[in-house]
Amino acid sequence: MALARSIPEARNGVALNLSRIPSLPIEGFRSACLSAIAGGSRLAAVVLLPEDPAREPGEHLMAVLSDSASSRFGFIAGRVPESRRFLSLSTEAPEASSFEREILEDHGIVPEGHPWLKPLRSHAGNYAFFRVEGDGVHEVAVGPVHAGIIEPGHFRFQCHGERVLHLEIQLGYQHRGARELFLRSGPARRLVIAESVAGDTAVGHAVAYCEAIEGLSGTEAPLDAQRLRGIALELERIANHVGDLGALCGDVGYLPGAAWFGRLRGEALGLLLEISGNRFGRGLLIPGGVRFGIEAASRRALREQLDHLEADFSEVAEMVFEAPSVVARFEQTGILKQEDAVALGVVGPSARASGVDRDARRDHPAGIYRFAHIPTALQESGDVMGRAVVRRLEVERSLQFVREHLTELTEGPLTTRTSPARPNACLVSAVEGWRGEIVHLAITGYAGEIASYTIVDPSFHNWHGLALAMRERQISDFPLCNKSFNLSYAGHDL
Repeated sequence: MALARSIPEARNGVALNLSRIPSLPIEGFRSACLSAIAGGSRLAAVVLLPEDPAREPGEHLMAVLSDSASSRFGFIAGRVPESRRFLSLSTEAPEASSFEREILEDHGIVPEGHPWLKPLRSHAGNYAFFRVEGDGVHEVAVGPVHAGIIEPGHFRFQCHGERVLHLEIQLGYQHRGARELFLRSGPARRLVIAESVAGDTAVGHAVAYCEAIEGLSGTEAPLDAQRLRGIALELERIANHVGDLGALCGDVGYLPGAAWFGRLRGEALGLLLEISGNRFGRGLLIPGGVRFGIEAASRRALREQLDHLEADFSEVAEMVFEAPSVVARFEQTGILKQEDAVALGVVGPSARASGVDRDARRDHPAGIYRFAHIPTALQESGDVMGRAVVRRLEVERSLQFVREHLTELTEGPLTTRTSPARPNACLVSAVEGWRGEIVHLAITGYAGEIASYTIVDPSFHNWHGLALAMRERQISDFPLCNKSFNLSYAGHDL
């Protein structure tokens, strides 16, 4: 079902004049959002609009809704009452929960009736964690400092014996003020900040930023630059998915898979290094195109390396997914039901493994994905095995994509000059990163300056999915289940 005709729409990367978005009374805003969600749309962002003299006085919230049926984003604005309180969306649409907690924490606007209005990133005050009472119930606290060299996050388990009754996840330890720093910075530094939102998703966030700047200026990167962006994005997906498969093998003690997939991850990162000069793809993209091309001889060498990588990956994946010890631990572990994934707005492989057919490359195509479609990998089980199989399938299909587009590269131009940004405009730039949908929402003022810039990493949507997947599981399953989601702390905390 598409969005209602009364809701202003725009395609991915296409600027919309802010004057086209009427501001509804807060009751109408809530009703329109819930109606769109009930019709199959999903919340991609909720923000407080910057001040605008042309808009009626007062504060205004804006919801951005992703609608795959129309391949468009819908925009709904609502006036915040003088009381700075509004009836929470989360009571009927759980996917709004984190957005509303963010609105309260950043702006002090209260979503009344919110079912669990805990801090999102702030650690101010003494927060009372949820407790399950009863005979034999005990509490296990993990983190935020962990044994490995990983990001900090706190996990509070309520258990009866080994059975997990409830998992509460407290984040915010990686909060760096990225969005505030972004607005204070110049264009060159903004690109560096985008690449640093989540270190393992440098290409994904750089693509989203560059396409946002291009969309605001009404320019388009040359076709070869779009191909190179797609190649880098899929290599980033390959490297991370292969690395995750290796880590999953390590968590169940299957060391041959851990060792082989670990080596193949290094080879995929090496391909990014050859293209960009950096193993994580930093420095390749600029607004208007890319910094580097690939000469014909290098393209042939890269295709040969891809052939070896593909052959080795196929052999190792076959070995891993046929190993009884792996299958026994992956299957029926950490199940996220399809209805829960839909209700929470989960994205990426975590959603597709639960049978939720979402992929921004197809639903909101931009860049090279307007001309080249990668078949979506779906599973129905919602368990660790489902998330592993989706990764395996996506690696295979991304390898094919990279090979094809290396062949189609020419010696054409790689950059184009970007024009000044459109004034008083709103634009959504959405990219299917390896974890799922990345959204950059840019709003300009009357002089064309960026007045507001919001970044929504896929992990922002998915942490609640991990918490639900652990319910009624053994606490010893947590490392494996956590790794099967592999969410970003930094991407959530910003």
